[in-house]
Amino acid sequence: MAEPLVVMDESGEPNPYLLGVYAPVKDEITAGDLRVIGEIPRDLNGVYLRNGPNARFPMKGRYHWFDGDGMVHAMHFENGTARYRNRYVRTRAFASESAERRSLWTGVMENPKGNPFGNTRGLNLKDSANTDLVFHRGRVLATWYLCGAPYSLDPLSLETIGVETFLDTLTGDFMAHPKADERTGELFWFDYGPRRPYLRYGVVGAGGAVEHCVELDLPGARLPHDMGITENHAILMDLPLYQDMEAARQGRYKLTFDRDLPSRFGIIPRRGQAGEIRWFEAEPCYIYHVVNSWEEGEEIIMDVCRVSRPAPAGIGSPLSRMLSYLKLDARMYRYRFDLRTGRTSEEYVDEDHNTEFPSIDARRVGRRSRYAYNVSVKDADTNLFDGLVRYDNETGSKQTHHFGEHRYGSEAPFAPRDGATAEDDGYLVSFVTDEREGVSEVQIIDAARLTDGPVARVLLPQRVPLGFHATWVRSDQLR
Repeated sequence: MAEPLVVMDESGEPNPYLLGVYAPVKDEITAGDLRVIGEIPRDLNGVYLRNGPNARFPMKGRYHWFDGDGMVHAMHFENGTARYRNRYVRTRAFASESAERRSLWTGVMENPKGNPFGNTRGLNLKDSANTDLVFHRGRVLATWYLCGAPYSLDPLSLETIGVETFLDTLTGDFMAHPKADERTGELFWFDYGPRRPYLRYGVVGAGGAVEHCVELDLPGARLPHDMGITENHAILMDLPLYQDMEAARQGRYKLTFDRDLPSRFGIIPRRGQAGEIRWFEAEPCYIYHVVNSWEEGEEIIMDVCRVSRPAPAGIGSPLSRMLSYLKLDARMYRYRFDLRTGRTSEEYVDEDHNTEFPSIDARRVGRRSRYAYNVSVKDADTNLFDGLVRYDNETGSKQTHHFGEHRYGSEAPFAPRDGATAEDDGYLVSFVTDEREGVSEVQIIDAARLTDGPVARVLLPQRVPLGFHATWVRSDQLR
């Protein structure tokens, strides 16, 4: 259903995350017979899906980029052809606002006291399922960045099937970035909140039910966003960034980064009990996204995009403070956790390049991976992804691809070509939007040769706003 296009929130202050390349689109469409520059490889078969915020109604108060309604954009490739589709995630909040034809929630920058409902762990904010997409057992799960209900989607039609309860075994909430192990069929997750237990960790088995869940003790409420897994362990985080609870009691959202506290990483056997977790300390930081983690003998290695200044000293208007908090400034970083000695080693992989939203070959999650594919973050007031970077773990080298002047892309998951075995034997796929022209395309890039540029560009009939995370679902998984 078409809704009025949102271009400004109720604050009356022009918000860059509602304008230009971020401006929401109002129509849900399906389009084939698309114009192609180059040739779509016939060995690229599957569907590329990307989630992100797409506000339908003016917010009650000031709009934050994380507040927008979840909308999934998808490109289905089959035997050299492509079809585009976009659909909202039909959450409970979406249904409530559809019935009233107006916004019913305030966002993260406002007092949530009068909001209709929130998640089950005490955050009375709008769960819009706008953050990540994770494939598991034939469906794609749309998740929310602050822990909410995972919504199950059909990967081709994008129909919202409903809240995923894992055969009625999930209690509580679900974090933004669960980890799927293709070899075992398991799905690893945690949830957190402002009340005890501050952190719970669980495992969904290959049969689709939650088979393991433990409560873990933290010193207080934290804001973990991602986790890692290896063949035998899970890695959870206790980072020194947390919500100011006194401000929360006053209805204000304020983050505190305590440089006097270490970053802590909890390593627990995959199906371990709370008493088996081991905590490793490191320099204070924040981590939005884990690249991958794996075991080497008695060591666990974890590569991340590390943020050293997650809570800058925002000055000026509330909007300017929001922009300063949203700004990504991350570097590729490596931790080594020695299970024999309990010591942590840490170092930069790339100290110079601001890159984020990492992807790897999904078949390598939890095992040593050679390549990581990140987006390059432009030095600008808002988050703009101006290119792609490929990191090589074996040689230490990197390749880059620039989308072009005033052209900005999306997270680009690795899409293996049919029958591929190597981690770069395939393609990277990304939505790319031209800021000046207001048009979008899909770029297909050879993962082994980023510097060659796209092998094909599929022009789209509708602009795709910049958004959050993406996934690739192979044709054999669709079957």
